[in-house]
Amino acid sequence: MLRVAFWLTALLFIPLGLYLYFLSPGVAALLGVSPLWLARGSGALLLAWGAFQVAASFRPDAVKVAGLVGGNLLCVAALLPAALRGAESLPPGLRSLLLGLSAFLIVLAVLAILSFPSRRGHL
Repeated sequence: MLRVAFWLTALLFIPLGLYLYFLSPGVAALLGVSPLWLARGSGALLLAWGAFQVAASFRPDAVKVAGLVGGNLLCVAALLPAALRGAESLPPGLRSLLLGLSAFLIVLAVLAILSFPSRRGHL
């Protein structure tokens, strides 16, 4: 289950990172993203984070699991307030998407914590 958490996180962030990195100026203007370099920088960061999750899934240890959990919870900490406060300014579909994405990332973080093997059993 721990590898599933890593892979699902990577499957979320890699396509999102690629989309943001190659965001066309027309779509950026439609979404209100300005300046465009900010979207490209965010896309590169998300792509790198997703690639790290794929690499970390092959040999998960306590540090990599902590990185997965911390990264997912930091994303939730950024998305959730924006979705809750922007109720009147965000379209309902986008608000639902942000809330669903936050819930999905929380579930993956909890899944990673619960499926990491405990060292107490080895004593």
